[in-house]
Amino acid sequence: MKLLLEFALAIVFHPVAVVLAWINIASRHDLDMVRKLIWAIVVLVWGIGPILYIIVDDGQLW
Repeated sequence: MKLLLEFALAIVFHPVAVVLAWINIASRHDLDMVRKLIWAIVVLVWGIGPILYIIVDDGQLW
């Protein structure tokens, strides 16, 4: 049951985190277009992409 709940939460919250990261990436002026594109692709990685964006590149999801 716990595993099922974790999957359900991941299915709901990962797309939300990706969209919020994309909004933050698009509004950042300190990144050039290549780095923005790379981060936009990295945040798509299921489960770890948005976390990497927050930790490695000092990103925010809101």
